[in-house]
Amino acid sequence: MQEDSGIVMLEPGRRGAPGPKVPPWIKVRLTQGKNYTDLKDLMRSQTLHTVCEEALCPNIYECWEARTATFLILGDICTRNCGFCAITTGRPTHLDREEPARVAATTKHMGLRHVVLTSVTRDDLTDGGAEIFAETIRAIRREVPGCGVEVLTPDLMGNWEALSTIVEAHPDIFNHNTESVPRLYPRVRPKARYERTMELLQRIKRQDPSIITKSGIMVGFGETREEIRQVFADLRSHQVDVLTVGQYLRPDLDHLPVVRYYPPEEFLAIKEEAQALGFLHVESGPLVRSSYHAASQIPAVSSS
Repeated sequence: MQEDSGIVMLEPGRRGAPGPKVPPWIKVRLTQGKNYTDLKDLMRSQTLHTVCEEALCPNIYECWEARTATFLILGDICTRNCGFCAITTGRPTHLDREEPARVAATTKHMGLRHVVLTSVTRDDLTDGGAEIFAETIRAIRREVPGCGVEVLTPDLMGNWEALSTIVEAHPDIFNHNTESVPRLYPRVRPKARYERTMELLQRIKRQDPSIITKSGIMVGFGETREEIRQVFADLRSHQVDVLTVGQYLRPDLDHLPVVRYYPPEEFLAIKEEAQALGFLHVESGPLVRSSYHAASQIPAVSSS
């Protein structure tokens, strides 16, 4: 990053990695106020992780200052090694059965009205961590009645019984990200399958039509606009309600390079194309991530 008077320029690594020059619209304002520091201290005291930190989210300053965060459950070590993700890859050491209670207590302490739960991928677990997701949803509902709960899950290796465990806990929004176009899956998501992602999203809706389904992609890997349109069409054919589209930013030199930075006006055009397909809500912009403005999406969808 380059810092200048509180403005942080987000770069694809400090060591001169090849790729296009970082454009001026890829920047965030550094705001480490009282809410930010309070939230950081709270997460440490409860031994909790956030995807905001682990995945180097560019919106952490804005969101934490607004007292919103995305809890990262099931530890901070992922069993997969996707080409875009900054989360540590390795062999997880344990399963924390007390984590759901701590997440719920922290949600209550923060006074949250909408919570986003995501996780590392735990292919080492038979159910992929589905039971911990379900327990966390139920714990939050007990501690904070009326709180909106959104989950962003891995693909569970296509374990549909495990998927049902999470669906039966009835999150308000169920998100599973598509991430990229099918042609680029071998590089972007080498252990994932595009068809499995689509089937997962479809099964959620079939099992519980009242759950809002959501997915997202990143652009900048070398996909074409026609490929993007086809992904949108596939998502709508599988009854996905909410879509997020953001710019891929390279965490470091060990990850895939950025092929292209999309200008803000192109994100606007992409949003208009997606809305024309019938998505109930679309977030599209250079710094948009899965959980960005998540709390505002339930009323937006409900009023559609």
